[in-house]
Amino acid sequence: MEMAETDHVILMSPDGRARGLMPRATVHSATTPLHLGFSCYLRREDGSVLLTRRALTKRTWPGVWTNSFCGHPRQGESMPTALARHARHELGMDVRAVRSALPDFRYRATDVSGVVENEICPVFLAEAAGDPVPNPAEVMDLRWVSPTEIDELVVLAPWTLSPWMTAQVPALRDHFDPTPGRAT
Repeated sequence: MEMAETDHVILMSPDGRARGLMPRATVHSATTPLHLGFSCYLRREDGSVLLTRRALTKRTWPGVWTNSFCGHPRQGESMPTALARHARHELGMDVRAVRSALPDFRYRATDVSGVVENEICPVFLAEAAGDPVPNPAEVMDLRWVSPTEIDELVVLAPWTLSPWMTAQVPALRDHFDPTPGRAT
């Protein structure tokens, strides 16, 4: 299949049902329709979580820190397959032990440029299988941090983070075990 045929997002109805497709390149605007996405937080055995800083060339929220990676599943693609595809594309790595953390997360936010993000966005946790080799078109920086550091960052400097991350972190507190060596 050609990339143009597969690079789309799944449009969603307010009650969470798929209602069509739209090319990913055109979906994000000032009137972005509700669509399906996902967020993923990668963990290491020591309990640390990978945060990434979005590349300055990203259309929305360039240069902000966010969760490990996020994206959009394609029609007919399972979430684990979509997660694996995005982990390889954005971070050059594989993931394992994927589990759902916030299956019903949904948000709407407007970037300073006026572009709206409007997603039903289930949140996942996964284990990092190796070290990241970031794609510079996606990620300009990365850092492994403790869950406590993430909580502190959300409180002290939320403007440095993506709006979806600041909304997700309080709901993820019970999913992150701050004790080193005890990833949940």
